[in-house]
Amino acid sequence: MAVNRQAARIVSALPRRVALTPAFAVARRSFTMDTRLQVSSCRQPPVVADKTAAFSRYLSGRRSYSSSALGGHKIWSFDNMKELVTKPDSSIVIIDVREPAELKDTGRIPGAVNVPVKTAPDGFFLPDEEFEDRFGFVRPDRDTEVIFYCRSGVRSRAAAGLAKEAGWTKVGEYPGSWLDWSGKGGQVQR
Repeated sequence: MAVNRQAARIVSALPRRVALTPAFAVARRSFTMDTRLQVSSCRQPPVVADKTAAFSRYLSGRRSYSSSALGGHKIWSFDNMKELVTKPDSSIVIIDVREPAELKDTGRIPGAVNVPVKTAPDGFFLPDEEFEDRFGFVRPDRDTEVIFYCRSGVRSRAAAGLAKEAGWTKVGEYPGSWLDWSGKGGQVQR
């Protein structure tokens, strides 16, 4: 249930222009549907429009019967991330989508840059100069692989979807995110 509440907070915080992009339009429609029982005809069984479960499934990237990632995002494990931190690859950018205050409290995965998805969900849709002015680093090229992580994997899923929608083709996620990284003793950059 906590994931559902967190998903609700994220969706309600998104600006209207981002929330109405194709990827989020479906989720928002599912999320804002009435939770009452809906019956379209006698031939079909009734469907309960559970708005929080539908949006959580969208953010988790998995259908209830499938374990493959939604949208074709590459999934990174703790070991993959640890190897990347140990042997940095200039063609891969690690992006922490948590808020700056969270980074102050906990630190970040070494080499990661910050693009907070909650306060700046339009980040990857900005022109190059505006992106650099806002976030303090050059926006990765669209052919650069980007890996997203957050605290527990919910916001990173949303950010990966936004990056895909903005034209990035090599998008990855670290679903374990910060909780997995710090829990397994990963290096911390402060």
